[in-house]
Order: sequence, then structure tokens, then C-alpha cells
Amino acid sequence: MELLFLGTGAGSPSKARNVSSTALKLLDERNEVWLFDCGEGTQHQILQTSIRPRKVAKIFITHLHGDHIYGLPGFLTSRANQGGETPLTIYGPEGIERFVKTSLAVTGTHLPYKLNFVLLKTPGVILDDATFRVTFAPLNHRIACFGFRVEEKPHEGELMIAKVQQAKIPAGPVYAKLKAGETVTLPDGRTFDGHDFIGDAQPGRTVAIFGDTRQADSELGLAKDADAIVHEATFGPDEAKLAHQYYHSTNLQAAKLAVDAHAKRLLLTHISARYVGKGASLLQKSAQRIFPNTQVVRDFEDVVIPFTKGGNHE
Repeated sequence: MELLFLGTGAGSPSKARNVSSTALKLLDERNEVWLFDCGEGTQHQILQTSIRPRKVAKIFITHLHGDHIYGLPGFLTSRANQGGETPLTIYGPEGIERFVKTSLAVTGTHLPYKLNFVLLKTPGVILDDATFRVTFAPLNHRIACFGFRVEEKPHEGELMIAKVQQAKIPAGPVYAKLKAGETVTLPDGRTFDGHDFIGDAQPGRTVAIFGDTRQADSELGLAKDADAIVHEATFGPDEAKLAHQYYHSTNLQAAKLAVDAHAKRLLLTHISARYVGKGASLLQKSAQRIFPNTQVVRDFEDVVIPFTKGGNHE
């Protein structure tokens, strides 16, 4: 599980930062990439990475402001031109389907793959399968805006090879049976229960990704115990009044959320063009006084989300 930041700027693209888009790379987990928002130029940003557009299976849109959706028509078309044939699902506020279909219709664009839409209405679970569970909740922005919680399901315990070898069980197909938890009887008459050789289940990882927002009570439930929080920091430490006026957050408010949620890591994005160089460093350092494991991310930064220490997959 990795977070690749394709655009970390707020409002308008700048020389240093493109507008909002974050890729959640789940190539090992399910051979897919999920996008969260798709601001203008996202398809150009992807060209600078190893992401293959056809691997993008889901796009989650936090809200309908242009810096979060203007890249959708171009990306969807490029995905078609680059061999994308598998269905793609877009999750977003009411109006996202109309925006996409109108853009494609006006330009006479035909997609060779099926496009599905899931409109976000009643907060709760929007995806729940064998590997992941995704929930969403409303935030506090000028228009309807949402945050997402992506929870990985626990991984089955690994076969403890050292313990198997210690029991002098010869290598072969019997290993697969033990891994499946079966009881096996060897030619020499010894019987073993596979469950005795399987380690503890490895807890999955959790990522919380937020759209633009003032401080909101709903954030805590999405962020609770997250391995990583991706949160906007449009305003700096002394701009709480401005942040409230424009329905955004400061870096310190995001840091406080991370503390209250007992999160492991805070990744600040949606950075105003006013904060470049030392300004971005100020955002990071001041937030670190509240939540030490805070990082202001940059375009193309790739952040690996590790398993909890001590697990079989560490």
C-alpha cells in the first residue's frame, strides 16, 4: 500500500505544485490503483510516474470544485487510448455523473470501457469486499464535500517455516495443506494440525483521506487509529480566522486531529502557493510541535504505508 501524491496544491496549479490528486497504489493487494480527486493536469502528472492508467479501477471525488475534478474528462479519455478496457467506478457527490457525461458527450468521446457511478448520499459504507472496506462522511466546506476511510482487511497468518522444519516435516505439497489449516498424516505415521504452524493474522492498514474542510466532528471517526491521514493545510498556524471564513483548515487544526485520532502519521497537502520554500517548512515544523510525525508532502512524493511492527508482513 502506497500513497503517491500527483497534485498537492490548492486552488490553482503553480510551478511547484499541481492541483489535487492522490493515488492509492494497491498493486500488491489487488493489482489496482485508486485515485482520490482528479484535478486539472492529473493525466500529465501520471506520465511522470510508473502508474498505468488502465490500472486505475476507482476514482473517489471529495467535492465538485474545479481544482478537484477538471482533470477527469482528460484522464478518462487517455485511459481509453492507453489500453484501458476494464470497468471504472467513480464515487462522488451528486452532480459528478452529469459533469462527466456532459463533458464526454459535448466532445463526442466514446469510452470502450464501462463507467459506473456511485453517488455519495447517506454516510456509511460504500465498498466492502474480501480485501477492503471504504466508508465516507460529510465534511464542512462551502459545497458538499466528503472524507474517506480506507480499511484493509486482516491478512491471514503466514506458515511458520522454521517451526515446520523444527518438527522435521519434509518439504513438499504438505506445506500447502498445513498453510490451509488442514490436518496431515505423514508416511511415518506422525499427524500434524496445520493451525499449529500458522502465525497470527496480520492487521490491515487504514488510511483516511479528506477533502477541503473546516474542522468537523465527522473527521474524528474517519481518522481514528489511522496509519496515515491525508489532510488539507491551506492555511498556516496564525490564520485560523481566515481558514474558517473560507471553509478550510490550518496545519495546526490538522495536527490536532491526528493527535485526537491517535493516528500514526499525518500527511499535509492542498498547500497554498503562498507557502513555498521556507513557508512550507514553517507549515511542517509548526504542526510537528503538536503532532511530531507530520510531513508536508510534495508532488510525486511516494509514501509507503507499512504494516504494524511485529506482524508477519512487516
